[in-house]
Amino acid sequence: MKLFDLSNLRGDLFGGITAGIVALPLALAFGEASGAGPMAGLWGAILVGFFAALFGGTGAQISGPTGPMIVVFAGIFGAHPTFAFSAVMLAGLLQILMGLFKFGKYINLIPYPVVSGFMSGIGCIIIALQLSRLFGHVPNGNGITAALWSIPKAVTAPVLPALLVGLLALALVFVWPKTWGKWVPGPLAALLIGTMVSLGVPGAPLLGDIPSGLPQLHLPAISAEISLIPLEAVVVLALLASFDSLLTSLVADNLTRTRHQSNRELVGQGIGNMVAGLFGGVPGAGATMRTVVNIQNGGRTRLSGMIHSLLLLSIMLTFGPLVGKIPHAVLAGILIKVGYDIVDKYFLQRVQQSPRRDLIVMLTVLLLTVFVDLITAVIVGAFLAAILFVKEMADFQLSQLSTANHRPRDPEVSALLSEAGSRVTLYEFNGPLSFAVPADLEHQLHERMQQGVDFIIFDFSGMPRIDLSATRAVEAIVRDAQESGKTVYLVGMTPEVRNTINLFCAETSAPEENCFATSAQALQQAIALITRELPITSQGQASH
Repeated sequence: MKLFDLSNLRGDLFGGITAGIVALPLALAFGEASGAGPMAGLWGAILVGFFAALFGGTGAQISGPTGPMIVVFAGIFGAHPTFAFSAVMLAGLLQILMGLFKFGKYINLIPYPVVSGFMSGIGCIIIALQLSRLFGHVPNGNGITAALWSIPKAVTAPVLPALLVGLLALALVFVWPKTWGKWVPGPLAALLIGTMVSLGVPGAPLLGDIPSGLPQLHLPAISAEISLIPLEAVVVLALLASFDSLLTSLVADNLTRTRHQSNRELVGQGIGNMVAGLFGGVPGAGATMRTVVNIQNGGRTRLSGMIHSLLLLSIMLTFGPLVGKIPHAVLAGILIKVGYDIVDKYFLQRVQQSPRRDLIVMLTVLLLTVFVDLITAVIVGAFLAAILFVKEMADFQLSQLSTANHRPRDPEVSALLSEAGSRVTLYEFNGPLSFAVPADLEHQLHERMQQGVDFIIFDFSGMPRIDLSATRAVEAIVRDAQESGKTVYLVGMTPEVRNTINLFCAETSAPEENCFATSAQALQQAIALITRELPITSQGQASH
């Protein structure tokens, strides 16, 4: 990827300018929501947007503050404001390391119900945090609990001028026509109109005096107190920024028919966040809506993202002092729409048709995200999704194994199995077994042996290798069969499977005469013994 590709200069220029206009009100709103102030949001958009575009691996990506990032950063800033920007730099460093060690391909392994749950949870948090501000009040304390407790008081005693401009801004971002949005984005219209109305209807709390000019350096705090920054929060910031960015990269790929470089994107995003933290900007990530706006207006290369940042910088240096005239309620109205957009309505609209397993995971992650914290939600959600998936796969594999008794792969085997009758049961393994299958398989076979099954055939021809869980299950089944006077035939074992079984089941494995190349041979042996109606020994040999 070229450092500067001027082949699409006109498209990149128009796309970058349009994305910058869309980003302006969002950056201010996200900065205010973070607790660090609107200018911190603007500097985050400028610095993350510029350096992530310059060093990243997605040509048309527009980066800056996003809802999920702000929720996590606000928690850090509320608890440790002195060291919050050091946490942003550490998160950026961790992103760079993730890119250098090529972790980009693993970010997308998080199951969709987990993603849906924490995105919807984050949307709910953003809405809850802004409802009091919409009515002209400030939540009493930090966190979702304080915000929820503050809502009844705010609703029962609203500041009417604030409520007026807040509801106006909220209505505008919801109903602003898409055709108008090509020229004036809805959030920008809400910001400008809401602010102008507040000048004629005074009384709404304003942002107040905003520092202008270049930002101050926030050098990493090197002291024992740096340990106050929870490592957990740094990891969450890094993972969330990486995940958010790579999801947006996939969206950009679909729209531009290109392919991003995941690991390079992580490095670029990490550099952007390190620089943002150094200059007191809030952290950011790839922003889906702004990236789509950029692409729809012609942006295709990294130049568009850099132009977006330069436009924000010029606006900030020129009109920075006017930012203080913006009412809190106007930004709250814009952010409530952002929270609404983040909630995964695609899943919620299909909740009745969704598998119960996915619904349980989604709701669990949503509740943990809102009332505990994001990393706990993701870890618990991923673990729960994995356990439920393993259980589902185990049930499916066990049903497939049982089906082999009725519909074997080979017609000859099917005919022989019918001839053998109910005294023979056949299991055909296809691929590796889930580690949850063996225990259920042991229980099922124990019941069948009690119901008169004398011969058990395990066909390993579709299993190139066997793990320890399945091996121990074979050992237990063979031992149980020997104790009950039954016979186990092992069929189609590859050298690797045979060696593994002999290694871990040396004392109880079936003898050589009970091992066959095909299921047909094993069935013929069983039928011969059944036909002769001679007593069957535990070794499968006819006694004389």
